[in-house]
Amino acid sequence: MFPLLSRLPGPSRLRAVAAVSAVLLLGLCGCQTDGLSDITGSLGDKADKTTPAKSLEFYQERHRANPNDAEAALNYGKALRSSGQRSQAVAVLEQATIAHPDNKALLAGYGRALADNGNFQQAFEVLGRAHTPEDPDWRILSAQGAVLDQLGRGEEARQYYASALRIVPDEPSVLSNLALSYVLSKDLAKAEETLRHANSRADADPRVRMNLALVVGLRGHMAEAESLAKEGRPPEEAAANVAYLRRMLAKQAAAKTASGGGARAD
Repeated sequence: MFPLLSRLPGPSRLRAVAAVSAVLLLGLCGCQTDGLSDITGSLGDKADKTTPAKSLEFYQERHRANPNDAEAALNYGKALRSSGQRSQAVAVLEQATIAHPDNKALLAGYGRALADNGNFQQAFEVLGRAHTPEDPDWRILSAQGAVLDQLGRGEEARQYYASALRIVPDEPSVLSNLALSYVLSKDLAKAEETLRHANSRADADPRVRMNLALVVGLRGHMAEAESLAKEGRPPEEAAANVAYLRRMLAKQAAAKTASGGGARAD
């Protein structure tokens, strides 16, 4: 299951990646920590809006009733991911793709589950089979970029984001992943510029603004960062966002110290 572990980043980079990715993650920010992909960026696969335990039980029963039903397996895999059972999600979706090797939706779900589980090289290969150059899927292109970033291949990752943005210009979720790529490349100015552009879109998820707040905070502008975190939120949620912002920035500062880097605003 882990054929290429030797190609994954070393300990210092893993600490930095984990800290930065926890800071800048479309699927995690806004204090809605659902356990999805906390080191892979936004993989373009939203969690079930129902209560995770209920959806998990429902889809588990459907899958048990008909193990050969591709849709049931896909939904069960998503529910497992939403509940944090990442290895189990991989196992379920792996078996489903063996039974349905040409089902692109299953391949996409399997690739995302592999990325959730830290199997980045295998995830990239599986995601590549989930669409074709003749019929590309921008969500999968963005997911492939996120995986490449985790493999330390930032320049390649940004090519995938560029391809996705040619299909859906100014798509906020892709721009958010692109911003993560810039953060991992230590280009915070470019990350901030990208997130400001994403946040200017009318269809931007509120979590994009939170990502922007986090990057602004990384650059040392805490007053603006906290203002962004609170913007448009009810008082209780605004306070929670600010608390989350401070926790994530503290984590990033601690990771920098542990890896030998000093805290610096640019």
